[in-house]
Amino acid sequence: MKLVVVSAGLSVPSSTRLLADRLAAAVDRIAPAEVQVVEVRDLAVEIAHHLTSGFPGRALAAAQDAVARADALIVVTPVFSASYSGLFKSFFDVLDKDALVGKPVLIAATGGSARHSLVLDHALRPLFSYLRAVVVPTGVYAASEDWGAEGLDRRIERAAGELAALLPGDRPEPDSARSAKARDAFEVVPFAQQLAALSPTGAPAA
Repeated sequence: MKLVVVSAGLSVPSSTRLLADRLAAAVDRIAPAEVQVVEVRDLAVEIAHHLTSGFPGRALAAAQDAVARADALIVVTPVFSASYSGLFKSFFDVLDKDALVGKPVLIAATGGSARHSLVLDHALRPLFSYLRAVVVPTGVYAASEDWGAEGLDRRIERAAGELAALLPGDRPEPDSARSAKARDAFEVVPFAQQLAALSPTGAPAA
């Protein structure tokens, strides 16, 4: 199972990459995966050339192929002007129009203030819905004050569990699924039939 992480952080080190790594690690703990990270920052020049010429460079073509072949994506962007970064959007602009159809995607973002958390539902979710991806219910936003807070860890684990549930492969079933199977396997025997089994003649008791 292949998980591709698209990180659009610009600095080194990057809080965007840190969040991406924590999300990938959380998914891998639940559903072991081959994780590949695409650093969009490293592809900036090739993305610009592709937008003007229509031809991807070698590194960009490899990233496009990795995304197309992935079983699922984690995408993380810094927030610029209350939306995803232009470089982040440009990367998805140069993908094949059908590359994300039906693909599970976990969306996440980083920013300096909690006020920008709406970027998940006002920008990222509509973008990937338009690309016909399957976006997991929980998005993860990390403001500066969230690092080290318990709330961020809980959101990461919840989102990772939702993405892992959509991935191929054998994983332990949740308790609810096991209970449902147990109910389906339970055989209901009519009371008269039970009495007949206890009777020496095999006939129902009067």
